[in-house]
Amino acid sequence: MSAKDRVRRLALISILVALIVVALKFWAWRLTGSVALYSDALESTVNVIAALVAWYAIRVSFTPADDEHPFGHHKAEYLSAVLEGVLIVIAALLILREAVSALIEPLPIVQADLGLAVSVVSTLINGGWAWILIKEGRKARSPALIADARHIFSDVVTSVGVVAGLLLALATGWMVLDPLLALIVALNILWQGWKLVNESIQGLMDRAAEPEDHARIERTILANADGALEIHDLKTRVAARATFIEFHMVVSAETTVAASHAICDRIEHALQAEIPSVRVIIHVEPDHEAKNDATAASPSL
Repeated sequence: MSAKDRVRRLALISILVALIVVALKFWAWRLTGSVALYSDALESTVNVIAALVAWYAIRVSFTPADDEHPFGHHKAEYLSAVLEGVLIVIAALLILREAVSALIEPLPIVQADLGLAVSVVSTLINGGWAWILIKEGRKARSPALIADARHIFSDVVTSVGVVAGLLLALATGWMVLDPLLALIVALNILWQGWKLVNESIQGLMDRAAEPEDHARIERTILANADGALEIHDLKTRVAARATFIEFHMVVSAETTVAASHAICDRIEHALQAEIPSVRVIIHVEPDHEAKNDATAASPSL
């Protein structure tokens, strides 16, 4: 199975998992009447919408480049992640409303044993799927899958806290803990939503590769630039799975076009072997363009 088909399949399965989990959580809420479990179920409802959006965004992101989008459609996944962050914030606001209402007029919790058991089962399903998504999302360099995995993982943390808090409330008789837990859940969701939106916006603004990736790119270029005099002005930007690399390569004025082209090909092939979905632009310059001062982006070869 190709990487593209695998990512699409994972996104589709994510929708099914989200539907199962949200059904279980709403069942747990209906059994108990707990506002905290309701908030947990409401957050999982966002997971369903987010999974649908991620699936569509991934399909768009794999669309080949065309005349109107010559660099591809990779950034569609960032738009998906931004929308997911906005949905998370909306869910948090709805939970806050219910929690405040329950604080004013607390409700009793019934059928706690069965309701909590159902909640635990849904949490285990969510936890296992989040682990799979984060692993596969990083391997495929898919922002949509990674965003979905992080949201699901935050949902798992929320669910664990809710179950633990409800057990404490039942043990002590302090039923006010139920709406207080819902408030804590809402604040945590707001924080997760903000982080997700911020990270996705950075991606849309052509953020450079991470420092360790930038260093690896530079090492690969230098290791395969035999015949060049210097590499400088190295720039990178990341768009989902694609990494765009641009730099200037200085060669002797006597170097032929064919020889310069051979050096460029060697560097490009090395980068393609090191980094998936890489796009490389090399500007070849004669030796009088060399930058031998401290401001050069890369050391002379």
